[in-house]
Amino acid sequence: MDALGAAAVALALAVALAQAASHLMTRAAAAWPLLVLAGLALAAAMGGLRMRGRHRQRADSVRLARLRITLSELDAMDDEQFEYALRDLLARDGWAATKVGRGGDQAADVIGDRSPLGRIVVQAKHTRVGGKVGSSVMYQVKGTAGPAHGADHAVVVTNGSFTRDAMAWGDRHGVRWVDRNRLDHWAHQGKALHELLALPPRHSRLPWRRAA
Repeated sequence: MDALGAAAVALALAVALAQAASHLMTRAAAAWPLLVLAGLALAAAMGGLRMRGRHRQRADSVRLARLRITLSELDAMDDEQFEYALRDLLARDGWAATKVGRGGDQAADVIGDRSPLGRIVVQAKHTRVGGKVGSSVMYQVKGTAGPAHGADHAVVVTNGSFTRDAMAWGDRHGVRWVDRNRLDHWAHQGKALHELLALPPRHSRLPWRRAA
């Protein structure tokens, strides 16, 4: 192909590209109102989802703030429901709480974090009315709360009661206990657990963190 032929081919390609570009621009110009409307609809939908999410969060916060559970309701729960109830009560009190209880949980059913109090480990002992929690539970919680879970506070909660030895041992060794009477103040009357137990800030020296 001579130079004249090559120039003709190049000119034809340029014309074809220009026509294609013009066609696309014409179609885009005709479609832009639809694109704008689609964009606005998408933005409105996303805004609606965010608003519903915020409303749901506020509703959940209000629900937790008003959460009250009677002793009879707690008695009617099974073990797992009781653990979830304690988690929700901690969340009501401002703790970032998670239910962790399962096989091999190393004496922790619920773990919560709250500044400046630090981390709390809760061992739940759901029992029949009149049942008592013994000292062996306190030993187990003390042995795992700090080393296994990095806890600043360890609490055993029951809808029953504790033996006298369990309460005395817990008081001596920093394992706090919530019996049926204290549980009523916490769950039903709405007193925050950290206020009920007078929990200190996280940097207090704990029995399991003392130097040998």
